[in-house]
Amino acid sequence: MSLLVKKTHTDARTAIMEAAGAAVAQGVFPEEPLPGFNTEVPADRKNGDISSNAAMVWAKALRMPPRKIAETIVENIQLGGTFFDRAEVAGPGFINFYYGASFYCAIVEDILAKGNDYGRSGFGGGQKINVEFVSANPTGPMHMGNARGGALGDCLAAVLDFAGYEVSREFYINDAGNQIDKFALSLDIRYRQIYEGENAPELPEDSYHGADITERAKEFADVHGDSYISKPESERRKALVDFALPKNIQAMKDNLTKYRIEYDTWFHESVLHNDGEIAEIIEILKSRNLAYEKDGALWYKNAEVLSSRLQKEGKTPAEIEKLGLKDEVLIRQNGNPTYFAADIAYHRNKFSRGFDRAIDIWGADHHGHVARMKGALDAIGLDGDKLDIVLMQLVNLIKDGGVVKMSKRTGKAITLTDLLEDIPIDAVRFLFNMREPGSQMDFDLDLAVEQSSDNPVYYCQYAHARICSILKKLESEGIVLKPCGADVLSLLTAPEERELILHLASLTDEIITAAKNYDPAKITRYAVTLSALFHKFYNACRVNCGDAGLTQARLALCVCVKTVLANVLTMFKITVPEYMEKEAETL
Repeated sequence: MSLLVKKTHTDARTAIMEAAGAAVAQGVFPEEPLPGFNTEVPADRKNGDISSNAAMVWAKALRMPPRKIAETIVENIQLGGTFFDRAEVAGPGFINFYYGASFYCAIVEDILAKGNDYGRSGFGGGQKINVEFVSANPTGPMHMGNARGGALGDCLAAVLDFAGYEVSREFYINDAGNQIDKFALSLDIRYRQIYEGENAPELPEDSYHGADITERAKEFADVHGDSYISKPESERRKALVDFALPKNIQAMKDNLTKYRIEYDTWFHESVLHNDGEIAEIIEILKSRNLAYEKDGALWYKNAEVLSSRLQKEGKTPAEIEKLGLKDEVLIRQNGNPTYFAADIAYHRNKFSRGFDRAIDIWGADHHGHVARMKGALDAIGLDGDKLDIVLMQLVNLIKDGGVVKMSKRTGKAITLTDLLEDIPIDAVRFLFNMREPGSQMDFDLDLAVEQSSDNPVYYCQYAHARICSILKKLESEGIVLKPCGADVLSLLTAPEERELILHLASLTDEIITAAKNYDPAKITRYAVTLSALFHKFYNACRVNCGDAGLTQARLALCVCVKTVLANVLTMFKITVPEYMEKEAETL
């Protein structure tokens, strides 16, 4: 939490303890050890700005009714030097504290002083975190899951950075293994079909049938003609992959750059094969007696490792048996490593680069792989609990109230490229972060392009632009913000003003909570609420009100809201406009 808000909790606890000490000195409380208690922000601010359960927790030790304890505390409480102007007893014995004008003044002063850095904290302590997201298969175009994963991963990384972590964004390129063999076969057949016609083989059912494969094969033919038809199959397929794969990878990079995602690392799976890192994993597991041969393949004792892990977590043997745990293949009968073997090596590589924690953004269909991956890290001597998986649900595209699966323009499944061509990138990044990762999401294509208060990103951008217009208008009238002290800022006493300031005060806490929960949706919702509270304030409180002091105070508050909106939108790489047409009267 912000230092100011943290101070209020500390002050409340100190005031309660000192009041209890005074009650002991008066002989009202017996001199007994007192257990710990909580201070928290009530859900309903009518119950105070900070509330404590101290009286209920102490009832047994003091052998008194909680209500009586709370009343005694409040009678003895001293709030001088704190941000509170009063404390009251409520219900069975809650002690509720209420902020005084000094708190609201301090928040405004804090935002004005910190500017672009307001909301940042040192919560993460500089821990190094690797966030891997999208990591789409380079054998085809990126889909809607990749679109949501891109916005989620990039914005989560931004939240973690604001919360004081050292963050590295990473894309894992699957440029080796079975999918590349399948890619090669698919390209080969499409290439042969250009020149051999009906004599060319048909594509197998489990190969890649997308139009992008046909396009890459044709591009290869445009460069090389039929010169590779007579070459050995292995040479032809390697040439096709060497030609097509870099084009696909570059297309992914271009699309993601357009999506405003810049990765620190593009990691190639082929490195793990070529540098012997997968072979090292195999040897480690063998040395720990966690790998064995069966039916010509090499297997990993997944069931044994996970059973041990689950027992440590408190699962009973009966509960574990019901899970039906199975061992996993590491090396296939043909001698090729499985994706799982490469994945173990990849995560070992991540931690060897000095990361304190790794976060992977996966589709919800990978749920069953989470425990296996954590267990495998335990098995090779790492800590599986240092790997966190964020599971992301599917996206439904909605238009005219119905689900859309195909592009009218191409007649094929809508890709990330299609989405970025049709929908403003601001809307895509913002709307994909309006729901928790684990929730099913409907992405409304009509809403995303709408310029009204119904479109959350437009609503937030308009709030910022509206403040810029207010400031510009006041400046034209000779009114500019001057240094404001507590004597001026204490004039902000209207309910709409104080409600707005309280929300501004919560930004640092919201960012920390979003970082802890891996949920950047908390921040988009924060921005929407902030915009609504600003509009509410603006409609109730005229900025240029005729009172010079109050005008300055309200001008300062407008600047604070502008600053915080800009910080949040910039954090998520959303455009921060200073001017927008007012398209809807609802604003």
